[in-house]
Amino acid sequence: MRAIGYTGPGPIDRPDSLVDIELLRPRPTGRDLLVEVRAISVNPADTKLRASSRPRAGEWKVLGYDVAGIVAEIGPEVTMFTPGDEVFYAGDITRPGGNAELHLVDERIVGHKPRTLGWAEAAALPLTSIAAWEALFDRLDVKRPVPGANSLLIIGGAGGVGSIAVQLARRLTDLDIIATASRQDTREWVAELGAHHVIDHRKPLFAEIRAAGLSAPGFVFSTTHTDTHLPEITQLIAPEGRLALIDDPATFDIVPLKNKAVSIHWELMFARPMYQTADMVEQAHLLDEVARLVDAGTIRTTLAEHFGPITAENLKRAHAFLEGGQARGKVVLEGFPS
Repeated sequence: MRAIGYTGPGPIDRPDSLVDIELLRPRPTGRDLLVEVRAISVNPADTKLRASSRPRAGEWKVLGYDVAGIVAEIGPEVTMFTPGDEVFYAGDITRPGGNAELHLVDERIVGHKPRTLGWAEAAALPLTSIAAWEALFDRLDVKRPVPGANSLLIIGGAGGVGSIAVQLARRLTDLDIIATASRQDTREWVAELGAHHVIDHRKPLFAEIRAAGLSAPGFVFSTTHTDTHLPEITQLIAPEGRLALIDDPATFDIVPLKNKAVSIHWELMFARPMYQTADMVEQAHLLDEVARLVDAGTIRTTLAEHFGPITAENLKRAHAFLEGGQARGKVVLEGFPS
């Protein structure tokens, strides 16, 4: 089968950073589905792993943690899917990724693809939807109010996770949604997705919130540059507030948050599959609920850029685009060349 991989980590401009390759056809066992990949999306996780993660000697490393496709075969213990089902999912970073014609994935982290979306539109959703949902409803527990503080600040509202978090928070809670974005196009994007207020994260966030006449947010969801924004977050968050983050800050001093009794939650949507947690199947249920919300017109895909068919050349362009820091929403590739 065709796939895209690498044998050594490094920068994206290296000729062998991502290569078109041929691999053996995988075989499903246990609760695995063998999925015929129709579209993939690219995430910061892909770029970080490509730059730092070395495969075993003599092996190819295949990335890709957003897939939409069709179940081709099932393992003997599968109970939730049958061949021919259309699915979407994010996968498991401890296993080979979905940048391949065929991909193995545990059924417990797979959802039924939204009926109203095409392959590319569906592939834009899984990883970011899981991360946003778990951060908002499992970690921050936004349905449980912070006394006197009924707003949510989403830092990086135009990014992949931010784009779906804004929608979920707007449609499924009564919180006042404040999102950050710096460019005119990203500010318009975030407002269109449902943010009540948009502020500029290139400026001091505390002053921006004050200037907009907004009250201290009870919840802060930081999706990017948390180490840069942490002093401002400490100043602006309400007492007894809750902070969630998903990025990898170089430093993270939580001591200044003590006086406000702020709770801190780190979200990693790969944790459940990595550790085979007892509630691993919740990701399948979560994705099915996201599909239901999409099909009902409650939320929409966050696809913003379509980079063409699934080839090493196009995937390298997508990685470079994400690393340039100018992306909004999600970048998707669709179909292998015939």
